[in-house]
Amino acid sequence: MKPPLRIAILECDTPLDQTRGKYGGYGGVFKALLEAGADALGQPDLISSKKGLELTTWDVEKAETYPPLSDIDAILITGSRNNAFDNKPWIIKLVDFVKKILAQDRIRVVGVCFGHQIVGRAMGVKVDRSDAGWETAVTPVDLTEKGKELFRQSSLSLHQMHRDIVYEYPEGVEQLGHSPRCKVQGMYIKERLITVQGHPEFNQEIVTELVETRHEQGIFDDAMYEDAMSRVGRHHDGVAISQAFLRFLLED
Repeated sequence: MKPPLRIAILECDTPLDQTRGKYGGYGGVFKALLEAGADALGQPDLISSKKGLELTTWDVEKAETYPPLSDIDAILITGSRNNAFDNKPWIIKLVDFVKKILAQDRIRVVGVCFGHQIVGRAMGVKVDRSDAGWETAVTPVDLTEKGKELFRQSSLSLHQMHRDIVYEYPEGVEQLGHSPRCKVQGMYIKERLITVQGHPEFNQEIVTELVETRHEQGIFDDAMYEDAMSRVGRHHDGVAISQAFLRFLLED
């Protein structure tokens, strides 16, 4: 696919106050990630934060708005506090839209956390609560050979914030990695889709706000809070994943 890359960011949630104040919404968070990845590719004549990216944002949760397919080259499905296995009308609508995208062969799909799970659901595999509980903050992810090839690293350190998982790989999908609490950390089909269970778009500031808020709400007990906060500032490979997303979109 040749630039400009017309990427529709499908916002599936609204950030907490501090993050919303800085980025506007999750579209802004992903804009920062994709622009950093584009600059890190080191191909400014092809793509950079100043050239080759045409990003639009669509509120698929509250407004339930979607882009015309003729206007886009890819969709990026964001994370969400919602459950990908719920049958809320907006989630059913999103799953049906992803099925429509997967049924054609031009527009490509990127899924992150909730978005990764929505792709799994659209492809007919089980998505549900994990028996292993929450995965939070910076977590090591072991990569398969395909994962090492795509991310150009032997392993990943990646922010996580989930207790739901994709239980198995859909037919035809290449496995990208796993962690102790989640065996499906990433999925790939050449020129069709790439997903990750973690949050490449998150950083220490965003995750600190999430962990502190969930601790205050009683979602995380003291031990979970202290564990997550002990890892929130560790090295995180978000930009490396952003680069992989862009290479996936650029590949022919």
